[in-house]
Amino acid sequence: MLKDLFRSAKNRRQAGPESQPYEYCPRCDANLTLQKGYRNDLPYWVCKGCGEMLINPIVDSDIAWICDRCEAMLNIQPGFSEDCGEWICTECGFVNRIDQRNLYDSEEEYQADRLNPYKGLSDEAVLELSCYEEVRPIDGRQDVLLVKDRETDKLYIRKYLTTFQRSIYDYLLQNPVPHMPKILSLYESDTCLIVTEDYIEGQTLAERLSEALFSQEEAISIAKDVCRILNSLHTLPTPIIHRDIKPSNIILCKNHEVCLLDMNVAKWYDAEQSDDTAYMGTRNFAAPEQVGFGLSASSAKSDIYAVGMLINVMLAGDFPKQKRPSGKIWDIIERCINLEAKKRYTASELIEALESL
Repeated sequence: MLKDLFRSAKNRRQAGPESQPYEYCPRCDANLTLQKGYRNDLPYWVCKGCGEMLINPIVDSDIAWICDRCEAMLNIQPGFSEDCGEWICTECGFVNRIDQRNLYDSEEEYQADRLNPYKGLSDEAVLELSCYEEVRPIDGRQDVLLVKDRETDKLYIRKYLTTFQRSIYDYLLQNPVPHMPKILSLYESDTCLIVTEDYIEGQTLAERLSEALFSQEEAISIAKDVCRILNSLHTLPTPIIHRDIKPSNIILCKNHEVCLLDMNVAKWYDAEQSDDTAYMGTRNFAAPEQVGFGLSASSAKSDIYAVGMLINVMLAGDFPKQKRPSGKIWDIIERCINLEAKKRYTASELIEALESL
């Protein structure tokens, strides 16, 4: 996104016994010199007091073309032209579209457009999405909403994802996995992937844990159900790795069904990959290889690590380094969370081990 910034001259004032020069925002009069990261040789600065974007007078332009990726100023880079159509940022290599229609008169206008989840969608897509009425955010999040079909009053979940692997969602749209929300539609805008999926009513495992711990029988039953879902993903011709097994992503339904949510950090397994290109997951549940400390890239065994942590939390209310259950169940957990992925169970092996108890 490119921003039209109006030049604002800096005000210099003398302050202090040594007459140290300070620079102030002409809009809100905030002291720019005291703002973290500020230097008066930067080509532009966003005032932390009011958000005004100021072009440095040393820049010979009233417009700042800003890189969409690294936010470097493009029009001070050698060879830049406003009629070049596109420009490869010399700082980060990102290809920016240079189009006068992408200019904004203010930072507020730019931010509103940048955060618009429907930017770039066709009229047909926007019309389809408008068939649902927003009911409320889920857990206070503005990117996950409970929505209602205006005709049938049926409830669904609407997600605005900025982290995702589109091909996985395309696959799940055509090939629903039992005990996971069925995807109804996918629309990719300029800013996010908009997912509409089934609403699964129930209590998250995290909510249940806030009330009481589980008995060993309950914990084993839940863990086996999670493993069955994972086995469906792990045994695909190209396995899908969930990478975010945790209590808030597991729903306990009233009919005792266990469902698994949230595929936004999922990835296809690549046997040739030696390290993850992006480290994803939730602290303590993520396997070492998911956060850059393993001997290989994340795999199906990474999800088993998280299941081991999950069992420990269900029984002991904490992670193994703080508290662990005793007996044979600990032997199973210990193998699940082995630092060497190859020594962990597969999903089917873990089911068998749990059934043996």
